[in-house]
Amino acid sequence: MARKRKFHPVADAVLSTLARCATAPVSVAGFGTASRCAVALADVVAKVDRKHMVRAQRNLRDAYPKWTQEQVDATALGCFRHMFQLGAEFIHTPRLITRDSAIQQITFTNMHQSVRALLSDRPVLLISGHIGNWELVGYAIAMLGFDMAAVYRPLDLKGIDAWVREGRESKGLHLLDKFGAARSVPACLEKGLPIGLVADQSGGDRGYFTPFFGRLTSTYKIVALTAMQYGATIVCGNARRLGVHENDPAGVWQGTHAEPARAARTLARIDLANNMRYAVEIHDVFGPADWEGNRDAPYYISARFRRAMESMVRSAPEQYFWMHRIWRSRPAHERMGKPFPENLEAKLRNLPWMSAADVDAIIARSNADAAQLEVLQKM
Repeated sequence: MARKRKFHPVADAVLSTLARCATAPVSVAGFGTASRCAVALADVVAKVDRKHMVRAQRNLRDAYPKWTQEQVDATALGCFRHMFQLGAEFIHTPRLITRDSAIQQITFTNMHQSVRALLSDRPVLLISGHIGNWELVGYAIAMLGFDMAAVYRPLDLKGIDAWVREGRESKGLHLLDKFGAARSVPACLEKGLPIGLVADQSGGDRGYFTPFFGRLTSTYKIVALTAMQYGATIVCGNARRLGVHENDPAGVWQGTHAEPARAARTLARIDLANNMRYAVEIHDVFGPADWEGNRDAPYYISARFRRAMESMVRSAPEQYFWMHRIWRSRPAHERMGKPFPENLEAKLRNLPWMSAADVDAIIARSNADAAQLEVLQKM
């Protein structure tokens, strides 16, 4: 796990001041202008940053083997645009998303199960990934009046980190330093505080290798182990950016304040390009009753929330960070040139949503990955 970079206090103060000054034009320009400039800048960077563009294209071809090259290229460019738009959104979020205005910017969909979980006495883990605006998920839940915490990686510059924390925590979202999460997360769960986690990154060579777009992907063990230890309900969801011309999805509170908000936006459709519009969408909610009695509960939990993440990505592929080294870590049998383990095959076949054909395809892909590793090792 990479540690924070440390700066001399004077250098930190100077760099933090310069960084905040650099965000001023973005804030003053207004969200619409900032978002359009971000897209234009992304188009330039995508042409220059060939390393990450090629990686995004390669990952997309692996995930969507039936796509044309045009679809791959368009989605990879959309990924760059999304990343730069997020920068503008992060700066404008504290001003645009407030308790009074959140319903104008965010549509909450299929929230019934998750709200019941948040209102219960059982601990809750809110799982998302680098899909859409992951920060907005916790922010939106806090705007609904639920006190909650989110694990995050502190920024290297202390001055900027303090600024970001102040803005987020003023809305009721408590930020937990990921480097101290082993202590802070259990303490929060024991207090009944919901915890938000971004858990789509590689879990390393010792993670659980679960299916993700038909390929074994390393998944963090800590989520499953924590859920089992505290008997937590796991809520998997994301905040998906809505297109300028995209209609708002059905809100969870139809007939109340959600409907007037949509009606107002319809009457003022010309303003949509100048506003953040997101749909908070829940892809799965499950708890102890779902894994009790399972022969390998930790693997089941990990595979299930990873499956929910795939569902999130499929809902808006251009809003996922395909530049990540998603399939970097490989299971031991691939690295050591051994046959596909029988116990892993049994775990896969024990997942109720996996068909025999799905498992066979994953085994075939794993064998192909192992053969490729063997070739690379001989070069």
